[in-house]
Amino acid sequence: MGRKYANPPILEAVCELRFGDDTQWDLTIPGLVYEKIKEQFPHREQRLVPRIEVKNSEEGTEQRIFTEQRMFFLADDRRTSVQVGPRVLAINRLKPYEGWERFKPAIKAAWEAVVSTAAPGTITRMGLRYINRIEVPDPEPRLEDYFDFRPFLGERLPRQVTNFVVGCVLRLSDGPDACRIQLADALPDTAGVRAFILDLDYFLDRPGTPTSEAMRWIEDAHTRAEEIFEGCITDRLRSIFEGVR
Repeated sequence: MGRKYANPPILEAVCELRFGDDTQWDLTIPGLVYEKIKEQFPHREQRLVPRIEVKNSEEGTEQRIFTEQRMFFLADDRRTSVQVGPRVLAINRLKPYEGWERFKPAIKAAWEAVVSTAAPGTITRMGLRYINRIEVPDPEPRLEDYFDFRPFLGERLPRQVTNFVVGCVLRLSDGPDACRIQLADALPDTAGVRAFILDLDYFLDRPGTPTSEAMRWIEDAHTRAEEIFEGCITDRLRSIFEGVR
């Protein structure tokens, strides 16, 4: 993200759009979408996907967890996929992430297939998410050497951090966009290193958004997400992504 890295840390990239109740939806739509994108995504699978729904009311925040059925259309390498479910479209890219110039066309193709098939009304939520797995060659690193987003420890606290999860939601001052950031430690794949998961979810949660704004918003969201990612890390970590030790 941001710069072009020789060793990009992205484990998975996801673009998701949810449509309002003014979008007519029936069981034929996934099959019709598939007909339009099957040259790029020839493999079909049906899966149950967990979903978390959060609603805010005067009584407080209500969270509901359930599963929904989606159709998955996968590319030949099975690393890029399109998910189509009830009033939801998601495009995923697994590692290795080959850059925005390769991911964006997949988003555009899936979006145009849904627009021409389902004629969606309005959008309730759009999101662009990047899940990054980061390994540093030090079993006991100082977090400040690698991250500008990290846990804060007061002067009287021990300095060695073994397990942690830290997160926040940043509201962009010039509009309705927001970005959820979470940093946590993870199990390393090899000895002598320390691993972390940096999860960035840049989203617009504004029911009634016109579909005509979708692709422009996604392009802008990508730029903002890059900027936020770069703001979370230091030059020492950038040198690892660039293949410099």
